[in-house]
Amino acid sequence: MFNATTNFILFLFLAAAGFSSCSSYRYIQKIADKELFNDSVLADAHTGIAVYDPSARKFVYSYQADKYFTPASNTKIISLYAGLKYLGDSLPAFRYNEAGDTVYIQPMGDPTFLHPDFAKQPVFDFLKNCRKPLAINNGNWRTEALGEGWMWDDYNDGYMVERSPFPVYGNVIKWVQVRDSGSIEALARQDAFIYSEPDIDWKVSFSGDTSASTFSVKRAFTENVFFVTQGREKNAERQIPFITNELSSGLSLLEDSLGKAIAVTSTPARAGKVLYSQPADSLYRIMMYRSDNFFAEQVLLMAAATRLDTLDEKALIAYALKNEMKGFPQTPRWCDGSGLSRYNLFTPYDFVWILHKMKDEYGLERLKKIFPSGGKGTLLNYYKADTAYVYAKTGTLSGVVCLSGYLYTSSGKPLIFSVLVNNQMQPAWMIRRKVEGFLNRIAGKK
Repeated sequence: MFNATTNFILFLFLAAAGFSSCSSYRYIQKIADKELFNDSVLADAHTGIAVYDPSARKFVYSYQADKYFTPASNTKIISLYAGLKYLGDSLPAFRYNEAGDTVYIQPMGDPTFLHPDFAKQPVFDFLKNCRKPLAINNGNWRTEALGEGWMWDDYNDGYMVERSPFPVYGNVIKWVQVRDSGSIEALARQDAFIYSEPDIDWKVSFSGDTSASTFSVKRAFTENVFFVTQGREKNAERQIPFITNELSSGLSLLEDSLGKAIAVTSTPARAGKVLYSQPADSLYRIMMYRSDNFFAEQVLLMAAATRLDTLDEKALIAYALKNEMKGFPQTPRWCDGSGLSRYNLFTPYDFVWILHKMKDEYGLERLKKIFPSGGKGTLLNYYKADTAYVYAKTGTLSGVVCLSGYLYTSSGKPLIFSVLVNNQMQPAWMIRRKVEGFLNRIAGKK
């Protein structure tokens, strides 16, 4: 049922056949009425639900599952599939070749280079040990630093890091405030020691105000100028995205660490070898556990560089929807890798389809190591049990709460589900608790 040739008519026919013959549908409808719909929390929300039994090859419940929703970070499920499909077991850092006395590099969008989440840095070692001069070409860069439909005024927040062809240090500056031990009153009168990682020679202005309670760093909107205000915390950190200017900002930061310069050239290295950096699943796990927007965006760019020889997420999206992902029940509007864009539109049926496809192609045992389970990652405060029974991706924006993934019932049967909630006015945590109650009842946990 779920393969690249699936068409929407067959999809709905089989779904309807499953509904009409399955008494569990009526049971789950009662659960939904009790846990979700007969409650003021979701009364004004736009809600879509799909629950699928892959062993029986039928839906056990569906509600507005063919309607479009803003999925927020559920979009990372689609990006994960793209990574699994196109990138193989290791992440491509760049193509390179030697010509004369120079090593030419063409970046492929790897976000792990000098990123603190990755202790081993084979790319840095390669560059450091290279005896010949280095030259880099980003002629394959065909997109923008910020995605289509992103909120412009989030530019200073660590969850909206700029994309780039050759990321360095995760394209953020980590600002750290450290104070000596002492009472809060004493600390308020002391100057804090403030530094950045990596060290920068960009313009920094320190506020003379020592009365602020919270350590803060603000970057100028159009340039790498930072305004720092100390707070009363003993220790505090802030992750501030820097303006990448494609290659130039990252290369300026890299020179000090590398101890050598990398020239920018128009000579490409497309025909060269590929240098790989990290095991792919090590990135995917962080991406899904932390809901890391930057990693998800760069996964699409790496996939585009690998399959299409271009750093262009739109080209990769168009290619995937015509090829490996042409079987979506409803054709989605897919705009970015992270779900930051409110232009993204998917249905619950779409998420069940891609999750089923992912399970068939890569196996639940591998996926269970990538998706967060209850009590971990973005599910830290939800679905807690002695034995994990939910493996899923959250999705949250203002007015958006989503959860899609795999659910094990008390008998050990795996189900695939998607619950998408849009336009709610209640706090997100209240929606999450309602969805948790609904899925727990289905799993037999209540």
